[in-house]
Amino acid sequence: MALGDAMFFRKKAAKDTENKKQQTRSPEYTLSKSLESNKKLFNEIFKNDDTFVMRFFENQKFTEIKCCILFIDGMVKNEIINDNIIQPVVQNTMLKDSGDVIGTIQNQVLVSNDITRTSDVDKLIKAIITGDTVFLLDGSKEALVIKTFGIQTRSIAEPETEKVITGPREGFIELMTVNLTLIRRRLGTPDLKFKFMTIGVQTQTKVCVCYMDNVVNHKILNELYQRLESIDIDGILATHYIKELIKDSPFSLFQTIGFTERPDVVAANLLEGRIAVLVDGNPTALTLPYTFWEYFQTNDDYYTCFYFASLSRLLRIIGFLITTGAPAIYVSLVSYHQEMIPTPLLLSISSARQGVPFPTVVETILLLFVFELLREAAVRMPSNVSQALSIVGALVLGQASVEAKIVSAPVVIAVGISGITGLLVPKIRGEAVFLRLFFLILSAFLGLHGYVIGVAYVLLHLCEIRSFGVPYTVNLTSFDPQDIKDTVIRAPWWYMKLRPKLIAADNIIRQKTTGRKS
Repeated sequence: MALGDAMFFRKKAAKDTENKKQQTRSPEYTLSKSLESNKKLFNEIFKNDDTFVMRFFENQKFTEIKCCILFIDGMVKNEIINDNIIQPVVQNTMLKDSGDVIGTIQNQVLVSNDITRTSDVDKLIKAIITGDTVFLLDGSKEALVIKTFGIQTRSIAEPETEKVITGPREGFIELMTVNLTLIRRRLGTPDLKFKFMTIGVQTQTKVCVCYMDNVVNHKILNELYQRLESIDIDGILATHYIKELIKDSPFSLFQTIGFTERPDVVAANLLEGRIAVLVDGNPTALTLPYTFWEYFQTNDDYYTCFYFASLSRLLRIIGFLITTGAPAIYVSLVSYHQEMIPTPLLLSISSARQGVPFPTVVETILLLFVFELLREAAVRMPSNVSQALSIVGALVLGQASVEAKIVSAPVVIAVGISGITGLLVPKIRGEAVFLRLFFLILSAFLGLHGYVIGVAYVLLHLCEIRSFGVPYTVNLTSFDPQDIKDTVIRAPWWYMKLRPKLIAADNIIRQKTTGRKS
């Protein structure tokens, strides 16, 4: 789908959002001064919910001061409720002398650094659902929202899919407040901004947009806000929901929004003028704009010597070319261009194919299909079983297939090389699978001409894509050293003086000129 079509549907969704909100809006509730009436109100709202807890208590000296707290069992810290709410109110002896009892409780009794006073029932409902505690007082039409969130989460650990040899070992977890703290710790500046939004009619998921105010391109930031505000969906359970709803070229095979589980990667992206989007309850952050070169960049590139990092990146790019093109080139040479194969090798291939009942393209597709089956099975199985499954699949099935003359040995080699090189670039694994099949089918009909046509089509498609207005293949044809310093190779840090021009348009100076020569 073209960018114009995508924007049309987004605008149409934005127009329908308000109507749907009107249809799904909850009935109008109001608090009263009667604690008994408020009790009935919240019992009606949370009826048939056994996790909803009401706890009534009184001041031990002035029994006419009746209170009630509301919370969801399992989402709060019981120690905070017992020690900072119930005990201070029950044991306090100065409440009777105050005219504004609820104000006295808020400012002089409760022990908490986050207390909000409100009479908005919708806000109170939202607070209870998200793990806070609501404090009600008999005789007051206002309530207090006290921060008591205490859900159990896993500890901070290195992400399994983004391991590094050197560098930080921390990764995001499911709790947004912890993730934002990990980012804040790396960027100790007031220019780091966090903007919260709520998306999802039913889930009411908290979403955070992170950016550096003195570096970000505000045109891109405003475009992101417009796309996020146009989302109208029942629930957001992961960042990839948002990724699919706001990306450019939604039917394109390539991703125009990046993702990571590492706070150091997010911090590095923010320093370049990019924007990060985090979703509460998910350990993955989205980064945008996203360009084609980022498929081949890893965080390890910036923690090792730039010579070795550049070599590793070149290997990844070559690996991508091999994994997508090796089966297609093999089929082309064997089926159409035998004259390009050395005679001894051609005789060896011909001998290996004796007795194989399938054409070369059929056995290649068959082996690729089996390879993907084994890969998917290994991913879904427990780790101790997946390793054995991979070995059995690669050795036993491959050798048995060759001996049974179902496939030839050269095809096994070509598909094996394609599969191994595909592991070099895990970020583009899904795209590589489809490109591999696309090139293979074209080569089966047109030989090397089909492969060249397929490569040209993909290049034209890449040049057409935009990520929030930034060309997907930015700097592909540039000869400016500052433009290509972090694309095919990774230049040394003292040479990377400028941020990407089209991403950080307002502030492209990364560092001042040093004593080193450029």
